[in-house]
Amino acid sequence: METPFKIWDPTSGIELGPITLHFYSLMFIFAFGLGYVLMTKMFNTDNVNLKYLEPLFTWTLIGTILGARMGHVIFYQPELFKEDFWSVFLPISTKNGLKFTGFSGLASHGATIALIFTTLYYSFKIIKKNPFWVYDRLGIVVAIGGAFVRMGNFFNSEIVGKPVDPNSPFALLFPQQSSEYGITVPRYPTQLFEAIGYVLLFVLLWVLYKKTDKKYQQGWLFGLFFIILWAIRFFVEFLKEPQGDEFISFAGLNTGQILSIPFMIAGFIIMIYSKKFKITEAENAKPE
Repeated sequence: METPFKIWDPTSGIELGPITLHFYSLMFIFAFGLGYVLMTKMFNTDNVNLKYLEPLFTWTLIGTILGARMGHVIFYQPELFKEDFWSVFLPISTKNGLKFTGFSGLASHGATIALIFTTLYYSFKIIKKNPFWVYDRLGIVVAIGGAFVRMGNFFNSEIVGKPVDPNSPFALLFPQQSSEYGITVPRYPTQLFEAIGYVLLFVLLWVLYKKTDKKYQQGWLFGLFFIILWAIRFFVEFLKEPQGDEFISFAGLNTGQILSIPFMIAGFIIMIYSKKFKITEAENAKPE
């Protein structure tokens, strides 16, 4: 393709014989791997026994994958329940024969809802701490994990932005998506916008956790995480192409924006009430 514009047209993954290791899957592996390392550091900082880390990792993995997949299908592609039911729950497609596809449709809103419930179970039944103690630390990990996921979307040329002025420094061609969006035109790299926002959010939360006593005000860090994360998502949505059919829309806002508003409101409420959940350094380390 001859064009004066910058082109983003990478290979889908690393070829390992008959198997292709997709970059999107690699980004998920990096996200969970780094998350495990960071959570280990936080458990050590808080003097909490590392035996509680493995079940947290397991429940977080289950909640993220299952919730994100269900969220995408419910909010953006509900027709799959009728057209290709097993693809909702398994990384396969049964249309036109059995085919391994991986989970190509994942929604952060669904992952968030599922993680809230899996973390409640972990908090009450396993580590026996206030759920906000866990949410505070999980939010830090999710922030950087979200950046990796959006990088995976960038490699897949998915969740692309709307057409942009060709003279804009952000103008980028995504030829992989020509069949979906029509003639290839310069678009915003909205995946990178979100990824950068999530990295900055991670840095902010990590500094507040390490350098201040806010980790003893259970829920404060989590509330701040909710406000900023969903605000990033809300504003970047103005530059995105719709993700499938927009089943929810109001006052010019799309599905992603409308779903983000309740989370931002919840963040403000959690921060306000977090002052009721202050603990001491000794209480923070329990159970040892």
